[in-house]
Amino acid sequence: MDTLWIKNGLVYDGLGTPGVYKDLFVEGEKIKAMGALAAGQTADRVIDAQGYIVCPGFVDIHRHCDIKPLYDKRFGECELAQGITTVVAGNCGMSPTPCPKGQRSAEEMYDLYEPVLGPAAHEMPKTYEEYQKALDGARLPMNMAAMIGAGAVRIAVKGFSSAPYTKEEREKAREIVWQAIKLGAPGVSLGIMYLPECYGTADEYAYILEPVGRYGGVIAAHIRGEGDKMVESVAEVIAIAKKAGCALEISHFKSCGIKNWRKDIHTAIGLIEKARAEGQDITCDLYPYDGGSTALTTMLPPELVKGDLTGALQALGTKEGVEEFRRKSRREWEDWDNLAVLLGWDRILIGGVVSDKFRPMVGMSIEEAARKFCYEDAEALAAALMHEEKGKTSIINLSMCQEDIDTVARLPYANIISDAIYGKTDKPHPRMYGAFPKIIREYVRERKIYTLEEGIRRMTSQPAARMGIEKRGYLAEGNYADILLFDPKRFRDHATYADPARLATGLEYCIVNGQIAVAHDKRVAKAFYGRHIRVKHEKRNGQLPQR
Repeated sequence: MDTLWIKNGLVYDGLGTPGVYKDLFVEGEKIKAMGALAAGQTADRVIDAQGYIVCPGFVDIHRHCDIKPLYDKRFGECELAQGITTVVAGNCGMSPTPCPKGQRSAEEMYDLYEPVLGPAAHEMPKTYEEYQKALDGARLPMNMAAMIGAGAVRIAVKGFSSAPYTKEEREKAREIVWQAIKLGAPGVSLGIMYLPECYGTADEYAYILEPVGRYGGVIAAHIRGEGDKMVESVAEVIAIAKKAGCALEISHFKSCGIKNWRKDIHTAIGLIEKARAEGQDITCDLYPYDGGSTALTTMLPPELVKGDLTGALQALGTKEGVEEFRRKSRREWEDWDNLAVLLGWDRILIGGVVSDKFRPMVGMSIEEAARKFCYEDAEALAAALMHEEKGKTSIINLSMCQEDIDTVARLPYANIISDAIYGKTDKPHPRMYGAFPKIIREYVRERKIYTLEEGIRRMTSQPAARMGIEKRGYLAEGNYADILLFDPKRFRDHATYADPARLATGLEYCIVNGQIAVAHDKRVAKAFYGRHIRVKHEKRNGQLPQR
């Protein structure tokens, strides 16, 4: 069994305690001993960590890398460079399984998710269990757990219909959720903002999510609206979690829209604090950037779709369809946050496209590209993109203010995430390449939002515990040896909105399950030492109760 001795390092255990000089002895994939090791200690490899911080590998509980490990051999480069050793996929209601029956329905789902998850492999698993088995056999550069998405469940059960679940469909959806939790999904994600989940009601969610509560799982919720409807959307997911008996993680908690800055976030935090005081288990997370990223189809008013996404995209290729989109995207809606109004097309950037025709527009705002390439207006270009690319275009929304981000960052129960999306583009959101070292550089060193021990805790033990991932996220004897070594003055991000595909630098070592994956800032060739993680939930006997 391979052994590794890391000596003379300043060790931050990930639990929020200040650094202490001590040694770590790794045997196989686990930490065998910590402290002052006996004189004469030997190991197959010795690393002198003098001058370096030693801490747990970072745990990113919100990354959209569901499909990548199934077909992309390059997957892992930007993740390992920033010290990520464990990821949780299946976020925002989007998971590659369960897959709906019928080729057309499956293609519709993959097309909808492509700007976020990336293009689907030729042969995709059909069920959550098949997906888990695929991850078991994949060459993983880091550890990976995967939630099941409520959006995928809805599409599998009833397609893109805007109608409520029938009783039979509701039972089927609940059964799919229950089976996923029993198979080790850390939880279920919601994407209430997205089609077709936006048609769901709080009561429907509470019913199908009840098994998550009974088994001690968590729901990670992309709320219904993050702009004008943010406060009431937070109230909605709090009510859903309470009724279902679930722990709740509010995903990428933020307030979008210039008129909402510096006020709505405080009202929403008040709702969370009240629920926590009453005994609800509620946490949240954030990424350290003032812009988000998603699919351009989020700009489609749900009233235009009416349960038929393919038909809506086809209609955008007609003069009448463009005019209807223009008219409806220039007004506010009672039940939907319209970012075209909240932000303006000048703050919505084209992030990724699939056709060469639109490639010169990548990185421009939709308003700028419409002018430069002689479209009638921003709506005409947005309609053309959605129609011609079948909804596969990704965007970056410059939607937040730094003061609100800092407010969320200071909440003691806020976790750090990347929310990296994997749509095909040369200009991804910079969070894909830099979210975690950005915390060390900016939030710890430069602006001192966190102490180093606190910043590390929010990227290691706290998110791991939130997802029920055991023996990872903090350094202790018997835990898995996911370990980083870095000089905090040198470890930094380089990715920006203008130049996003730049690797972080300054990571001396990244160790995954006891094996060196990055050494001296370079990825080790053929470093695939990750494991597929199944979360162990409390077992209950009997059948799923009927209501």
